[in-house]
Amino acid sequence: MVQTHIHPTAIIEPGAEFGHGVKVGPFCTVGRSVVLGDGVELVSHVAIEGRTQLGAEAKIFPFCTIGLAPQDLKYKGEDTETVIGPRTQIREHASIHRGTVTGTGITRIGADCLIMATVHVAHDCILGDGVIISNNVALGGHVELGNGAIIGGNAALLQFVRVGAGAMVSGLTGVTRDVIPYARVLGIRAELLGLNLIGLKRRGVEKPQLHAINNAYKFLFSGPGNFAERVATLSADADDPYIKDILDFIAAPSRHGILTNVSGEEE
Repeated sequence: MVQTHIHPTAIIEPGAEFGHGVKVGPFCTVGRSVVLGDGVELVSHVAIEGRTQLGAEAKIFPFCTIGLAPQDLKYKGEDTETVIGPRTQIREHASIHRGTVTGTGITRIGADCLIMATVHVAHDCILGDGVIISNNVALGGHVELGNGAIIGGNAALLQFVRVGAGAMVSGLTGVTRDVIPYARVLGIRAELLGLNLIGLKRRGVEKPQLHAINNAYKFLFSGPGNFAERVATLSADADDPYIKDILDFIAAPSRHGILTNVSGEEE
């Protein structure tokens, strides 16, 4: 069994809980309510505070801060939470803040995610499994990212925005409305660029099904009638699981509404 190793310069508060084989590198600080699962590695200069859990084999790179108080003037020190899933990697200088009592009370990142350098994940964000966020992305509070979503470098997502499973947000994009699952968006103010067809192929979707999903997408965003009418028409006979994912996402509560602007560059 691999032994836990704590560098002599690390500061561990009494009460912190470690699984088997944890590695805590130089100059890390770990608060009293932190739980590190089996095989977690803090490379160096990592600060973890609050009621924070890191899943097995998560790896945190230098100068990350996790579970610190949110940047919310309404926060008064309440006992809220941060949860990081197993095998997730968080790269240099990323910051992940704990939840608030005015939100869900928890900031959650799923399993097998990659959070690249200098990303900010604000309070009460919920990220699914397999999410990839490139360098310098800013997620406002309460943002939700579905499983397998990909966010390009320097993108910024407004508070309460939702991005569906398998969607791809291009670099430098500002997202102020909800992005449906499996879509691609681009632009200083995000516009729909089409479906993430490569992502769907990687999920094992074959050509006939791809065509059906693409036709449904085109009908939703450029068919006759208004958007609500097209959603109702498509919902009446949709049996493809991916199309149902899109329709369920549209039907769910939304603070900002669904992004429906289509780029002139759409493929």
